[in-house]
Amino acid sequence: MRKLLLLAVLIIVFSVAGCTAPKIRLFPSQADPLKEFTLGGEADRKVVVIPVRGIISDSPREGFIRTRPSLVQEVVSQLRLAAKDKDVKAVVLKINSPGGSVTASDILFNEIREFKKRTGTKVVVAMMGLAASGGYYISLPADYILAHPTTVTGSVGVIFMRPKVSGLMQKIGVGVKVNKSGKLKDMGSPFRAATAQEEKILQDLTDRLGDRFVGLVAKYRHLAPDVVARIATARVYLANEALELGLVDGVGYLDEALSVAKKLAALPADAKVVVYRRTEYPDDNIYNTSTRYGGGELSVISVELPDALTHFRTGFYYLWPAAAQGE
Repeated sequence: MRKLLLLAVLIIVFSVAGCTAPKIRLFPSQADPLKEFTLGGEADRKVVVIPVRGIISDSPREGFIRTRPSLVQEVVSQLRLAAKDKDVKAVVLKINSPGGSVTASDILFNEIREFKKRTGTKVVVAMMGLAASGGYYISLPADYILAHPTTVTGSVGVIFMRPKVSGLMQKIGVGVKVNKSGKLKDMGSPFRAATAQEEKILQDLTDRLGDRFVGLVAKYRHLAPDVVARIATARVYLANEALELGLVDGVGYLDEALSVAKKLAALPADAKVVVYRRTEYPDDNIYNTSTRYGGGELSVISVELPDALTHFRTGFYYLWPAAAQGE
C-alpha cells in the first residue's frame, strides 16, 4: 500500500515538474527521431546494423501508460533512413525472433526485398538465438544468411490460432446468440465447436499459406525437392543442420556477419559500423538492441500489457509457438 501511495505521489510531482520544466519527461517518448551513432570504423562508407527482435507484428505494443511502435514500423523506419544515405552500402539484420503474424512477416519480407532493389545495398542476416518461422521468412531476400553456432531456425510453416471458450461457457451456463446472413459467417467462432466443413476450410487456408512459405524458401534458397519435403514438416533445426540443408549460408558470430557484409559491398575493413537509435548509450556496441526508448529522460514507471494480450489474436501466424511464450 505504501509503495502504491509513493508511486502516486511521484507521478503527481513529476507531472507538475514536467509542466514547468519541459525538458523533464515522465515517460520515454517514441516521437523522438532516430539518429545515427557510430560503433566503429572511420571510412566514409557504412554498414548499418538493424535489430529485429521479438514477435513480428504490425500492431503497436499497447501499455497502460505508453504505446511503443510495432516491430514492423521500427524496422521499416530504419531501412528508410538507410535508403536516404548514399554512404550506406550494406545492412546487417540482426534477427532474434520466433516469427509473428503471416501478414506482418510478409510486409517485412517485401520491405527488405524492395529496399535491396531500390538501393542496390547488400543485405546480410545475422541470426542470433532464434530465427524461426517468420523470423526465417524475412531472412529470405538477404544476400547472405549467417547463423550463430547456437541458433535455432526453420519452422517453415503456418499455424492458425484461435481461442476456444465453448467448453467453459457450457460449464458456467453462459451462451452467445448469433444471427448471421450466411451459414459460414461465424466460422472459427470461439463460442462453439467447428463443424467438419469449417475445419476443412480452415485447414485448406492454413495449407495454402504454408505452401506459399515453403515455395518461397525453395525459390530463394534453390533447394532440391527432397530437401523441400523435409523442411515442409515445419520442424526446427540447429545451425549446422540448417547449413547442411541449405537454409543458411554459414555459421559464425556477429563480427563475421559484419565482415561478410563489407566483403559483399566491396567496403574497406575500416568501414563505419553504424546504428540508428533515439538516444546515445555509454559503451555502446553491436549487441545492444535498444532503439525504441528515449534516453536522458526521467522514467518513473514503465507498465505494459502482457504480450499475450496484445499479440495473439485469432489469425494465421508464421510462428514457432513454443518459443513465443517468453517474448
